[in-house]
Amino acid sequence: MEDSTLLIRPEDYSLLTDLYQLTMTACYVGEGIDQRTASFELFVRRLPPDFGYLVAMGLTQALDYLQNLRFSPAQIQALQATGIFDHAPAAFWDLLQQACFTGDVWAVPEGTVVFPNEPLLRIEAPLWQAQLVETYLLNTLNYQTLIATRAARLRDVAGESAQLLEFGTRRAFSPQAALWAARAALAGGLDATSNVLAALQLGQKPSGTMAHALVMAFSALEGNEDEAFAAFHRYFPGAALLIDTYDAIAAAQRLAIQCQSGQLHLNAIRLDSGDLVSQSQKIKQLLPEVFIFASGDLDEAEILRLKAAGAQIDGYGLGTKLVTGTPVNGVYKLVDIDGIPVMKQSSGKSTYPGRKQIFRQLQNGQFHQDRLGLTTESPHPTEQPLLQLMMQQGHPTHSLESLTTIAHRTRQAIATLPPALRQIQSPTPAAIEYSAALVDLTEKTRLKT
Repeated sequence: MEDSTLLIRPEDYSLLTDLYQLTMTACYVGEGIDQRTASFELFVRRLPPDFGYLVAMGLTQALDYLQNLRFSPAQIQALQATGIFDHAPAAFWDLLQQACFTGDVWAVPEGTVVFPNEPLLRIEAPLWQAQLVETYLLNTLNYQTLIATRAARLRDVAGESAQLLEFGTRRAFSPQAALWAARAALAGGLDATSNVLAALQLGQKPSGTMAHALVMAFSALEGNEDEAFAAFHRYFPGAALLIDTYDAIAAAQRLAIQCQSGQLHLNAIRLDSGDLVSQSQKIKQLLPEVFIFASGDLDEAEILRLKAAGAQIDGYGLGTKLVTGTPVNGVYKLVDIDGIPVMKQSSGKSTYPGRKQIFRQLQNGQFHQDRLGLTTESPHPTEQPLLQLMMQQGHPTHSLESLTTIAHRTRQAIATLPPALRQIQSPTPAAIEYSAALVDLTEKTRLKT
């Protein structure tokens, strides 16, 4: 029977995968290699255009997925009913009946800055398990990493004193994506989200203003927009007022008179259209103590332009361009099977073999370079290994971190980057060294295939 809700529940995690993960698992079982120990690494080959770094995010949801990975009898029956697996071995169905994740997870903590070819995460598990989880892990980490990185860039250009709100729910690619986007945005450096469910689930207070519809409704029924402002303040005293439904400057002039006469206490106004530079400058003169909040398809480059042009804006609402845009194209590739290093050699899509570690070097608290090496290597005295053991034999090794902790790590990580890496346009690529051991292993593996 068709389920029109298409809701994602933890009990459905096992089926939220691409078909070929299951058909490959059946093949592994039939050929007797499903329990061989495999290592897969999740990384990006290249950054989105004009990105100098990525902020790793989504690990919390990835670990939750791995802990809840099970196949119910009804799910197994549904798979059997498709007819796709008619020639699969009986042992395949036995495997699914007892399925759970029993492997290890190595990952960089959420809020860590990473660069191309550096693993955000590595799965070490029986081959069938490591294969099956690819789709969900990529979906989770790719999307949240994109949002967290954009949020970090927005915070970087807006400055620490600006108030940044996530307004992207109506533009996110799905209700589930909206929740993940809100989480990643907060972890990446934004102050609050307008998504009520996300905020409350995350232990935060939702934040927002008002819509043009309220102003238009009261204007039509009562004769002017001042009635809308008065009505809204009766129930939400001091709340931000959206003043650009008709004429923002005229509205600001009337509000200024009311404030001066003591009729009105106004904390903030919001502008959602028009020339934000000239409007904000004029309104700041009329209402010098009032917080000016701007929204309307804003992104990092536009905020940079507004600031350079002298806009008098104290905060920004970020929506469409925060939660959409060029994706983070993370990939998930086999790097080792039963202790045998493997690599992909396709033109333009080659990978590095072996289980890897990122060794980061800071100088005077500033990022100097990364060395991508093998897990068998030791860090140099000035280096710090980034990938940590997050799950062992299917059990978490760390308690969950708060969003505050992750957001703090993000801000610290961005602060260590040199200005050339943080540029919004044409950033300088990070200095990445490939260890002699990794280069040697790559060459030996290439010659073997």
